[in-house]
Amino acid sequence: MIDNQTAPYAAFLLRVSSGALLLAHGLMKIFIFTIPGTVGFFESLGFPGLFAYLTIFAEVVGGAALIFGVATRAVAILTLPPLIGALYVHAGNGWVFSSEGGGWEFPLFWAIANLSIALLGSGAFALRLPVFNQKLAWAQ
Repeated sequence: MIDNQTAPYAAFLLRVSSGALLLAHGLMKIFIFTIPGTVGFFESLGFPGLFAYLTIFAEVVGGAALIFGVATRAVAILTLPPLIGALYVHAGNGWVFSSEGGGWEFPLFWAIANLSIALLGSGAFALRLPVFNQKLAWAQ
């Protein structure tokens, strides 16, 4: 049974924590690994360099959007391809993320968490923008 009084706060906590992690990962790719370094890493894995830019965008903009609760369902869905890509990249390293090269447990859990966010919606304390309420009501 769902507790309708606390469920919006649970959705809020899940949304903000995932958004903060996405934002941190995106900023790490910009300021620590650098954009050229991230592009080079993606290319070394056989991905087009463009995927690095798309991933950084998804993590920074998507992370901020989740934190604020803007178009939550749509953003959570749009963050799934980079998370599935991370799952693919880490799949050969074993289950535990502390394995050398990082395992696949964390990317899998994070993808499931964002799928859950897409199913739950924004929850409490979401920024309600009229443009999204009118055009993309499902996205909240």
